[in-house]
Amino acid sequence: MDDSMSNPSSEARRQRRQAGLSYKFQRLREALRAAIETGELTGRLPGERELAKRFGANAKTLGKALTDLAAEGLLERSIGRGTFVKGAGAPAGGVHNRRLILIDPEAPQRKTVQLLLEACPGAQVCADASAMRPSFVNQFSAVVDFSARTPDAVLRDLVVRNIPVVAVGHEPRNYATHAVLIDRTFGAGNLARDLILGGHRRLAAIEAPGADEIAIALRRVAARHDVRIHVESTGPDDVLRLVEDCVSAVVCDGAESARRVRRNLGAVGLSTPQSLCVSAVGLADDEAPCTGYFVSCEQEAATILQLLNDTSARRPSSLWLVGSFIERMTVVPAARLQFTHAGAITELMADAM
Repeated sequence: MDDSMSNPSSEARRQRRQAGLSYKFQRLREALRAAIETGELTGRLPGERELAKRFGANAKTLGKALTDLAAEGLLERSIGRGTFVKGAGAPAGGVHNRRLILIDPEAPQRKTVQLLLEACPGAQVCADASAMRPSFVNQFSAVVDFSARTPDAVLRDLVVRNIPVVAVGHEPRNYATHAVLIDRTFGAGNLARDLILGGHRRLAAIEAPGADEIAIALRRVAARHDVRIHVESTGPDDVLRLVEDCVSAVVCDGAESARRVRRNLGAVGLSTPQSLCVSAVGLADDEAPCTGYFVSCEQEAATILQLLNDTSARRPSSLWLVGSFIERMTVVPAARLQFTHAGAITELMADAM
């Protein structure tokens, strides 16, 4: 005799249990559908454990709901990559390719960011990484980090989620990520050698507060030639004091610093290279303002895209950009400089105020 016939109460309980499970599954599936349609869930979905906790379901019911939505064409499920909202991936092989660009709100936005936005449709810029929620980050397949102030907690969340990170202009701190860097040491060393061979004995490195990369390169080259060569380190707004101290040449940490040096000189009637030789090594967003080794924004953007598109890379890579030497006739031998007496500098500064 059939067990269900011999025990009708047991069969009734089984049917009620199945009905309850079916109702929970349907309710979860519709809740997920609504979250996708309203944009609460976009791009790559959080892990199933996090989703189950958010929607108050067990893993088995959640997996069945996701499978149903994938069968309807609303989701894409990929072994080893996760679950994505349909259409969030790239056309080629369905690879998810939205990029997040982190910038420092206090720094001028470089042209490289605009070039990346043009090359990566759907890319998004964020100026406050500390306020990002994990659910927001999940919709991106890679992060380009222009800000050296990105919190370590944010970087840890990205690394844990296997989201590639490319640090631009600064070396990775506590977590191994890709990096695109300018080899300022190489360029500054070559410029220092040329300046010393040109008779310059008092040099200065113009760098951001706390930076010393260029100063170290200048001192290293100076030590190989003559221990009496003097090297200072300061910012672009202190250049008039350098002229008073008979510094004859400066090496700046980029195009913007060089422009500020030349503006400050021009404000008191001094010129380059007659009063001070100005050179630089670093990024040139448009046109190089002085002699030096420059990396163009186009070259920087192309290198970033190379790392983002290299799916064969298994380990984080650091790519150093040397840049090209550009002659702008802002450096001459020391003997050709027209040194200005400190008293004359003081008078010029007084007239400008």
